[in-house]
Amino acid sequence: MNFIKEPKGVDFIIQSPPLTDQERKEISDFIASRKSKTNAVKKIAKGKTTIKK
Repeated sequence: MNFIKEPKGVDFIIQSPPLTDQERKEISDFIASRKSKTNAVKKIAKGKTTIKK
């Protein structure tokens, strides 16, 4: 893998503003809900069995 050189006058460093407590809570809740949904789907998929005749 090669490194990309920054052109003169261009800076690739991104500074994001800090998150508020409300934003952190919303993100955490979203991640938790997504994890619980994917775990439920995986459990359902593992529990299924097929019978071939």
